[in-house]
Amino acid sequence: MTAMEQWSWPPSYDDDGLPPPDQKYWFPRRETMPAAERENAILHRIQQVMAYAYERSPFYRRKWSDAGIHPQSVHSLEDFERVPVVTKDELRAAQAAHEPFGDYLCVPAEEVSRIHGTSGTTGRPTAFGISRVDWRSIANAHARVMWGMGIRPSDTVIIGSFFSLYLGSWGALIGAERLQAKVFPFGAGVPGQTARAVHWMRQMKPTVFYGTPSYALRLVEVAQAEGVDPKEFGLHVLFFSGEPGASVPSVRARIASAYGAQVFDTGSMAEMTPWMNLGESTGHTGMLCWQDIVYTEVADPGTHARVPYGSEGTPVYTHLERLSQPMIRLLSGDLTRWDSGPSPCGRTYPVLPHGVYGRIDDMFTIRGENVYPSAIEDVVSRLPDYGGEHRILISREDAMDRLMVQVEYDHTVLADGDGKVTAFRMAAEHELRTVLGVGAVVVPFPKGTFDRAELKSRRVVDDRDLLREALQAAQHD
Repeated sequence: MTAMEQWSWPPSYDDDGLPPPDQKYWFPRRETMPAAERENAILHRIQQVMAYAYERSPFYRRKWSDAGIHPQSVHSLEDFERVPVVTKDELRAAQAAHEPFGDYLCVPAEEVSRIHGTSGTTGRPTAFGISRVDWRSIANAHARVMWGMGIRPSDTVIIGSFFSLYLGSWGALIGAERLQAKVFPFGAGVPGQTARAVHWMRQMKPTVFYGTPSYALRLVEVAQAEGVDPKEFGLHVLFFSGEPGASVPSVRARIASAYGAQVFDTGSMAEMTPWMNLGESTGHTGMLCWQDIVYTEVADPGTHARVPYGSEGTPVYTHLERLSQPMIRLLSGDLTRWDSGPSPCGRTYPVLPHGVYGRIDDMFTIRGENVYPSAIEDVVSRLPDYGGEHRILISREDAMDRLMVQVEYDHTVLADGDGKVTAFRMAAEHELRTVLGVGAVVVPFPKGTFDRAELKSRRVVDDRDLLREALQAAQHD
């Protein structure tokens, strides 16, 4: 390995070095080494990370001792599978008992230089205390992944998502800065800001966009309403995180066609920053697991043991470069399928060919069939007259589950009268039944009926939960 790509512990990088612009890889040796050789290096790093956390974190000492695990007992990646997973509930409980950062903080509190966190919409907010050394390592990691998308110092990167406790925007920002690209931190979420973004992008001609797929499509609608073709922006790369859309073929195709640019999917969990540890490359074979940054296991949701390549499971993540709040076997609760690789780009990392579908909690069952919201999105987005938004309603009629999909149609459908609307509905119902294996009632609405998302889309309403709550309340009366 060159001096620039030495894999040291604790992590240490040249914060100014860059590969030659025509070099495909940021770290050629690390990114293309034989998988077995990399796994040996990963095992050695896991042993170092576990010893570090065991010494500094009461949380991990307690958790591993209760499970009969000691860092010195991990001699293989198979041994590592017996290390108990960490859950988000455990992290919240640790922070409630040991405010503000929990007893899994492995650096003195005075070394924390950045505080970010979750929104707390599903429970107690989780605080991320990130040290200055970690912030630099995160920037280096994100720059590497962005380099793998073909982004270079000559690019101008517009950040089109919220700047707040949310880490996505900040990670894209510091990654682009480390790459020495021009950065345009435009943000999102303020009323009228999307229209302003259209005019700024025409003026500044950024070459790279970061945000969510939903917001990129919203930007297309606003641009067209302003009489602007999004291709005028001159983007050649759009990369995304925050929701599954960029790996949904029909959504990806709509974005690529609208902007005339390449689309890349990235992202894992905020707790796992650098979250681009799952990041697509120019090989376009799916999201790569950048295993020398974060070790990713696709695991059985019940046993938490790795599943064979070609199988579906839930990602389990382990930081290999994080000093402040290292996550060691963090259970994601997401769903994906992995393959062994390599990618056509030459990188030998495992691959998630369909990205991350969504969360296990997002999957719902209708009359015995497992249904993912991303599968519905793929179907309706492929409809020729799709109007850009939809909603999924799940209810119960008598003892039967009922699936309704409210779908917007384009203005051209309305212009052709009720017959075209009926044909649109019937085509949508046919495609949904074919793909999902279960019937759905489609209710068409004109384009513009539903609100557009500035960050993540929320499209599913499960009324069965409301029914259950009502029945439980009645039982207690």
